[in-house]
Amino acid sequence: AKLGHPERHLPPVIHVAGTNGKGSTCANLRAIAEAAGLRVHVMSSPHLVSVTERFRLAGRLVDEDVLVAALETVERVNAGAPITVFEVLTAAGFLLFSQVPADLVVLEVGLGGRLDATNVVPKPAVCVITPVSLDHEAFLGSTVAAIAGEKAGIIKVGVPVVSAAQAPDALDVIRRRAAELGASLRVVGQDVFVTERVDGLDYRDADGVLSLPLPALKGQHQAGNAALAVAALRVSGLKLPLTAYQGIARTFWPARLQKLDGTLARMLPEGWDLYLDGGHNPDAGQVLGAVLEGWKDRPVHVIAGVKQTKDASGFLKPIIERVASVQAVSEPGQHLAMPVEEIIAASGGRAIAGPTVRAALERLVAEGGTPARVLICGSLYLAGVVLAEDGWIAS
Repeated sequence: AKLGHPERHLPPVIHVAGTNGKGSTCANLRAIAEAAGLRVHVMSSPHLVSVTERFRLAGRLVDEDVLVAALETVERVNAGAPITVFEVLTAAGFLLFSQVPADLVVLEVGLGGRLDATNVVPKPAVCVITPVSLDHEAFLGSTVAAIAGEKAGIIKVGVPVVSAAQAPDALDVIRRRAAELGASLRVVGQDVFVTERVDGLDYRDADGVLSLPLPALKGQHQAGNAALAVAALRVSGLKLPLTAYQGIARTFWPARLQKLDGTLARMLPEGWDLYLDGGHNPDAGQVLGAVLEGWKDRPVHVIAGVKQTKDASGFLKPIIERVASVQAVSEPGQHLAMPVEEIIAASGGRAIAGPTVRAALERLVAEGGTPARVLICGSLYLAGVVLAEDGWIAS
């Protein structure tokens, strides 16, 4: 209120909640909208290397001095009242988005939805719920249904909702909440259909069919994330040319099966590849397990670092049974890193101590062997450390 309610003075907003796939879905939304020539604001979290990654103003990462000025304004009007870091960042984002002209805001929930700071937006153009699973149970509840209730808290009266395919108990909660608020609901797999071809995707909903390219983001799960973004834009009221949906072929989002090519990648022998993924809960482990099924042409070595409080055993179980080796790591700069010994225990003793990413890579090089893939995974905080060491810079 002291800032003049900037959240009420925004371009159309697409509000995205969920457990897994939020970042990828938001990246697809941006890629499609920009392919249509729209100017897009984006607020995402967490950042990996620099806090400026959280904010795009009309398509460009915010300049550091511009963000600092907005944060100073928030600090001044807050006048020492209790406030969290995420609330400060969200307020600064809304302030910036209200000051810079754009055609669309892609707004990612920080945690949950119902009580999230982003949920002050009064009437989005569309609400999106990505796959819901167990994560952040201490804050959101111990069942998928309870967590779905928190995610469904972003649904607003009369605002269309698009949901990913969900477990039945999660979908029941989302469907009930949408009905209570008179919000139309489309569900991937029930109202929105996507089939993967060798060279693309066949997409279908109540508005017709689209022939789409393969998503630029890798992994079988990315077809669902792309379909979610397409469906959201088709019910948003924005009139996009059909060619804009080809934008999913140009989507980029860091630490989502990202192939690295910097300092760390160059440590490996010729013919080896280094990948990075920030997935960190049991459902993400299942997704990575499916990816590994398609990587059987070469050995795969995993380097895993996990955040404290996460279900390391649930995350690792689908992975360790499909790989040649697992090394547990804890980087000095990794926020709330789980101790290496705990990761080894969670792996059932299969993992050995890295204990750092560089040391783990050096061990693989020393052991030699046939060309292989190396996958670093388990935590977005670890991903941030790895990207910084590899020399990656957001753009």
